Amino acid sequence: MIYCLTGKLLKKTTDTAVLSCGGVGYLVHLPASAADALPAPGKEATLYTVMNVTENDVSLYGFASEEQRACFKMLTAVSGVGPKAGLAILSVLSPEKIALAASSGDHKAFTAAAGVGPKLAQRIALELKDKVGKGLAAGTGFAGNTVAAPVPASAPAQAVAALVALGYTASEASAAVARVDDTLSVQEIIKIALRGLSRA
Repeated sequence: MIYCLTGKLLKKTTDTAVLSCGGVGYLVHLPASAADALPAPGKEATLYTVMNVTENDVSLYGFASEEQRACFKMLTAVSGVGPKAGLAILSVLSPEKIALAASSGDHKAFTAAAGVGPKLAQRIALELKDKVGKGLAAGTGFAGNTVAAPVPASAPAQAVAALVALGYTASEASAAVARVDDTLSVQEIIKIALRGLSRA
């Protein structure tokens, strides 16, 4: 299992990169968000990877962070979500947005990804709801990671964690926070979410 690659970036496109490590050039498939985060060719880069071995192919999928990598593994564990769909979802949604969408049951968010229809989106939201809710409550973003993701830095994720600490379930907290403008401060998001929860 290749966990990560660090080396000179030989070339990159919107969905692939070639990293030279120890004299070997590794072709790595990427979500658009990871491709955007890479430096210019010729510079050193690190990608966290997942190796996918099938009967006819061995492919490497690369990510800008361990959290993205963990999110990809969780997405592709859902029945019907292959590596291509996993990359498409991570191209349009950050791991935090995926966590918020899954824990609040917002399956429509997943249909923004190419190749993800309403039925598959509903399955993703349903299968990830509890896993992600537990991870958000614990401040890791994704439950069951072998490597815990960093404590969520975004205001919505911090607000969800705070509401869970106040006794609300992860699903209730995520749903309440998802309805609030995510550009507000953590305190403002919590205040508005609490108002919404008290009316529910």
